[in-house]
Amino acid sequence: MAQKSRMGNLKAIIIVSSSLLLIIIFAFILKTGYSENSISRSAEETLPSPQQGSLGNETEIAVDKNYLLGKFDPAQEDDFIEVDSKYTKRLGQYLRKETYVAFIKMHEAAFQAGIQLTIVSATRNFDSQKSIWERKWSGQTHVEGKNLSKAIGDPVERAKIILKFSSMPGTSRHHWGTDVDLNALENDYFETELGKRAYTWLKENASVYGFCQTYTPKNSSRSSGYEEEKWHWSYIPLAKSFLSQYIQKVSYDDLKGFEGWETAKELRVIKNYVLSIDKGCH
Repeated sequence: MAQKSRMGNLKAIIIVSSSLLLIIIFAFILKTGYSENSISRSAEETLPSPQQGSLGNETEIAVDKNYLLGKFDPAQEDDFIEVDSKYTKRLGQYLRKETYVAFIKMHEAAFQAGIQLTIVSATRNFDSQKSIWERKWSGQTHVEGKNLSKAIGDPVERAKIILKFSSMPGTSRHHWGTDVDLNALENDYFETELGKRAYTWLKENASVYGFCQTYTPKNSSRSSGYEEEKWHWSYIPLAKSFLSQYIQKVSYDDLKGFEGWETAKELRVIKNYVLSIDKGCH
C-alpha cells in the first residue's frame, strides 16, 4: 500500500509539474507576441502622419564651410550612403543617410499609391556642379538652343541665362546631400499624365516625409532666383540648418574656382538665388 501511495504521489507531482510547465510556456508565448505587437505599434507611431507633417523638425548638425561649398567627395563621407539602383536611374548617386531614410519612406508610400518616384540626381559636389556650369558657360552644352559663349558676350548676362536652372558651383543645395531631382529635369514632363500624377502626389504628401519643393513659381514671396523646378525636392529638417549655416559662414570671396565666378557678387547670388526659395521651405 505504501508503495502504491508513493507511486500515486509521484504521478500527481508529474501531472502538476507538466501543467505548470505548459502554463509557463503559454504565458511566455503570449508575452512575446504582445511585445512584438507593441514594438510594431511603436514603430508605426514614430512615422510622421499626414496631420503632423515634419517640415518644422529641424535637425542641428554642424558642418564646416567646405561642406557647405560642396568641396568633398560624398563617396568618402561616413554620413553619406549610395542610393540603391531600385531608387535611381544611375549608379554612383549619394545622399546623406537621414535624407535617404526619409526618401525611402516617401518612395514606398508613393508606390502603394501607384506612383513611381525615381532619383535622377542626388548629391553633386563642387566639381560636379563646376562641370555642369562650365559646359554651359563654354557653349559645349547649349542653353535655350544657343551656344552661350558665342551668343552672349556679356558675362553677367550669360550667367543670368545659366542661372535660370543651374546653380553656380558653391551655391547649390545639391552639395548638402539633402536635395533630390525626381523623375525628370523638364517641367514639361510633369504636364504628362504620369508626371502630373506624380507631382500632384508630391504636393499633397511630400511634406509628411520632410520634403519641400524649393523652387516654386515666382510670385510676391519669391520674386528672384531660379525658375520653377517641379522635380527639385529638399529634405528640410537638415537643409534648413545647412542654409542657416551657409548664411553665417560663406561669403562671395569663397565663390571662386570656376569660369564666370566674377559675376557672383554682381548678381548677388547668395541673396537672389541661394536664399530665394519657397516660403514653405524656410
